[in-house]
Order: sequence, then C-alpha cells, then structure tokens
Amino acid sequence: MNQFRFSRRPDIGDKVRVSFEFFPPKTDEMEARLWDTVTRLEPLKPKFVSVTYGAGGSTRERTARTVKRILNETTLTPAAHMTCVDAARHQVDAVIREFADFGVKRFVALRGDPAAGVGTAYRPHPDGYANGAELVGAMKSVGDFDISVSAYPEKHPESPDFATDIDMLKRKVDNGATRAITQFFFDNDLYERYVERARRAGIYIPIVPGVLPVHNFTQVANFSARCGALVPAWLAERFEGLENDPQTHALVASAVAAEQVLDLVERGVGDFHFYTMNRADLVFAVCHMIGIRSHEAEAAGSAAA
Repeated sequence: MNQFRFSRRPDIGDKVRVSFEFFPPKTDEMEARLWDTVTRLEPLKPKFVSVTYGAGGSTRERTARTVKRILNETTLTPAAHMTCVDAARHQVDAVIREFADFGVKRFVALRGDPAAGVGTAYRPHPDGYANGAELVGAMKSVGDFDISVSAYPEKHPESPDFATDIDMLKRKVDNGATRAITQFFFDNDLYERYVERARRAGIYIPIVPGVLPVHNFTQVANFSARCGALVPAWLAERFEGLENDPQTHALVASAVAAEQVLDLVERGVGDFHFYTMNRADLVFAVCHMIGIRSHEAEAAGSAAA
C-alpha cells in the first residue's frame, strides 16, 4: 500500500472512541508538559488513558504518582502499565495490589522490553513471570480487572513466525485479557491482515490500533528499525526535507495520522489508542480532523448559537 484511502463522513466522530498513552515525567519541566497535555486532551473524553511503567519497575513510584494524580484531579480513567522484567512474582503481585488499593481498575499488561533495551536478548527473572500471558493470569488472580495487552501487526521481533506470535496473544486472551492494543504501524494493510489471522485463531477481543503521530521522523524511523516496524517509502517521502522545518513537519504529521485513522474507520475500526509522547498538539489536531471535538468547545459553540 503506497497511501491511505478514505472518504470523510460527517458522522465519523460519533463512531470513534479514543484512548491515550502517557509516560511518567522525570523532571519538573517534563511534569509541567505532561499536565499541560492532560489538561488539553481531557475534554476529548477518552475511554481511558494509560501510564507506562519502566523495565524492572524503574518508574514505579513516578507511575504510581501520575496515576494517583489522574484519579484525584481529573475526570479521566487511568490504566496502569505493568511489566514483569527483572522482578520476582511476589514483587509484581505487590505492585498490582498497591495500584488496586488506590483505585486502579484497568491495567496494560506487558512482558516489557529487556532492561538493556529494545533489540537485546530477553531473559526472564528466575522467580518471575516469563511473559505477558502469565502476567495477565496473575492480575486476574488478584481482581477482576480490565486488562489490555500488546499485539504486533508485523509480529514481535522475537517471534520466529506469525503462528507463534498469534499463539501468545491467544494465551493472553485465555488468561483474561479484555483487549489488545497494537504496536504502532504505518501500513494499514498489515493491521488488517493481522486481525484476520487473529480471528481465524479464535481471538475475538477488540484489537485496537496503536497510532503514533510522527513528532520527529528521524527518531521514529530509527526506533521503528529497532522494533521491526515498517516505514513505507511514501511516508519517508512525506517528511523529506523537513528536518529543519518543524512547523511544516507538524502539519504533515497531523495530516498523515488523520489519513491513517480515517482509512481504518473506512475498514470498520472504531477504537484507536494514541501514543502521545506527552505532547498534545498533534493528537488534538488529529482528533479534531476525525470529528472528535472538545466537549468544552461544543458547549461554547452551543452557547454562541
């Protein structure tokens, strides 16, 4: 596929549901930017917002603090990420209960990337959960949580083939996963074929496409290469020559992401998960272009009328 295909329908915003991913801030400056982003996106009424959790619990306290603040200071529903990298089972179980005790009812259960980084060998903790399927089972033993898991339209880089990859997703579902959220992708045909594979394997939970607005094409291309995500030639051409033109880059990025979402809507998709990178502008612009309006803006428009 060399470009997206779509037609704009006036009722599209009523049929699309979104969720957003944030990561816990490391500095005061990053924290201020995160909460500016949360404030900007909150009026869009996402289904939930997720907060990432570093390998081996490296951001545990910051994740917990961010989730608590979302619970206490916003109308948003948070989903806490959990991983099982470099942690024993009793440690993971304690964190699950900790989040549950202060009101978390949604989780995103991930095996997690190796502590040494994407592309390095993964070695389970000798006393830990070996993979995401086992982690889902552990969560379900603690409470009846809403649990999202990962899915890979281009298969996980460590999976030898799609059959192995789909089998792992099936194990997650059998252990209680509520939905799958995909790694970002730029070729919608790959997503569609992946969903078809999953359905043939008897997997019927929602498989929500993960959408990554391209804030920096060079960085996204480099990360995509490490995690096995295809960057189509047509996408590279869209951003060619814009390395030192951030304003045009942002305009192109919002248009590309909106085109991708609208094309997926035409294919019957209704739920989307945006990887925000703690930045609101591109996500807000895309939501606006696909018909999701700020409830505050709608109220102001009705008053003016």
